[in-house]
Amino acid sequence: MTDEALYPTENDRITDIDGILVGNSHDAAVRSGTTVILPDQPVTMGVDVRGGAPGTRDTDALDPTCLVNGFHGLVLSGGSVFGLGAVDGVVSWLSERGRGLSLGACIVPVVPGAILFDLANGGDKNWGALPPYRALGIKACEAASRTVEEGAVGAGFGALAGESPGRPWHGGLALCQRFSCGGFGSGQFLRPADGRSV
Repeated sequence: MTDEALYPTENDRITDIDGILVGNSHDAAVRSGTTVILPDQPVTMGVDVRGGAPGTRDTDALDPTCLVNGFHGLVLSGGSVFGLGAVDGVVSWLSERGRGLSLGACIVPVVPGAILFDLANGGDKNWGALPPYRALGIKACEAASRTVEEGAVGAGFGALAGESPGRPWHGGLALCQRFSCGGFGSGQFLRPADGRSV
């Protein structure tokens, strides 16, 4: 690794890495959305799953002892467990374009995903048997580009973070590039005096 790899690039965005595109989509009525990271060729990924109620799909395949050693996309989505359906949309979109692990006559895109809980943000979650996330995954792929939107977009569209007296704060999404890695994280502000959320 050169010294140049230790510092942010000109735009400090994950798309500064050649071949990486990012797409976002959202449903304003549902107050939720999806973000997809699409490499133009299979890439190596890693994961560290934490928290009291993590929601993931195919992250076990990221273990270096597994058969799969190249990944075709990454999905981050709102919608809690329903949001994992966004991965179905991304897998279908990639497969239709012949991008994935070739298994004879079948192309199988390997796309891990993770979700956040945004079900209690006031959006219309009465979607019945057809949650919107599969369609949001496809729309995010169609919107993929080198331009990285930040804030209340994609997976961060309906995110809430912390709470002021009786009122939640809006969260959001940021994808940056440092040490040639992308990140998805969260934080919380606490009062030093009593450790309570602000």
